[in-house]
Amino acid sequence: MPPIDFNGLDTAVHGPLRLGVLSALRIHGALDFTTLKKRLEATDGALGMHLHKLEETGYITCKKAFVQERPKSTYRITARGKQALEQYLEAMQRLIDAIEVAE
Repeated sequence: MPPIDFNGLDTAVHGPLRLGVLSALRIHGALDFTTLKKRLEATDGALGMHLHKLEETGYITCKKAFVQERPKSTYRITARGKQALEQYLEAMQRLIDAIEVAE
């Protein structure tokens, strides 16, 4: 079994909240800020910071609009974000497989 490169893990995906955002968007499609906040049980500040980081890396996009005179931000995972998530999950699966073989 090839070694697992922990130093090669994408830190933009690795954090629990970022992994949660990417997973939720991959599974459910576009979600607004409020829905993400509820599903991930996150505070506004923490979620906003991680969403901003994921936007900077090009893993998600944000569409801002007004709905009934209230701002609404809707997020989507990009092709680049899907690829990063898949690579991260593949690395985690290799780790799981290695642990199971060692038992």
